[in-house]
Formats: sequence, C-alpha cells, structure tokens
Amino acid sequence: MAQALRRIPVARSQADDRYEELKRLLEARRDVLAHEVHGRLRGVRAEHESRPHAGADFGEVADTDMQDDIEFALLEMKAETLNKVHEALTRLEHGRYGHCHDCGDEIAEARLRALPFAVRCTPCETMRERDVLRAQAEFRRGAALFEARG
Repeated sequence: MAQALRRIPVARSQADDRYEELKRLLEARRDVLAHEVHGRLRGVRAEHESRPHAGADFGEVADTDMQDDIEFALLEMKAETLNKVHEALTRLEHGRYGHCHDCGDEIAEARLRALPFAVRCTPCETMRERDVLRAQAEFRRGAALFEARG
C-alpha cells in the first residue's frame, strides 16, 4: 500500500510551475553571465600577456590604458549583474522573490521577465529613480553655491 501511494503523481500548482520557470530563467541568465565574465577575464589576461610593453610610445600606452579601463568597466558591470542574479536565486529559494522591497506588492511578471533580478515594482522603482535624480540635482546646486562663495 505504501508503495502505491508513492507512485501517485502529485498535482503541480501554478505557483510550482511559476517557481520552476523563474528558477530556469534566472539560472540561464546566471550561466550566460558567468560564461561572459570568465571569458572576458581570460581574454584580458591573454591580451595583456601578449602586448609588447617595451618601446611603446605615450600615445600607445594611453590608448591601451583606455581600452583596459573600458574592458574593466564592462567586466565590473557583468559581475555586478551576476551578483544580482545570485541574490535573486537566493530570494527565490527563500520564498521572497518577486515581491517589492519597498511596498511588498508582487512585481509584475512582465517586469521580472525583462529584469529577472528586479527588487522593486515599477511604481516604486520610478519613485526611487526620481528621488535619486532629485538628490543629485540638489547636490550639484549646493556644490555650485559652495564654489561661488569660495
């Protein structure tokens, strides 16, 4: 009898299906980003080792430094996005994924599909971005006033 009970298929809920779909989406994004980050790291190392350092003029060195800075910035952005995906997977595992950090409402599925590591719903993110822009503008005005007095 116990064996017969084990064979009975358990009906999956829509929540289970959504969880699995979101997990697959996040894991796929994580894998792509990890591959890109590791590939860029290998590429930067190989390129750096193959560059002739002796005899380069200042223009060549400056150009190389600028290319390195751009490569590093791109690598940093990819690594940051990879961290956000890891955090989203952790939230998913703990049942906190898909809910806005600010208001607690559910984040729209379309937003999660476009930005699977989103932590805020669209209205809260819009308010946050507006507040950041306002604070930056106030800082610039304050800095300009301080410079004018100085």
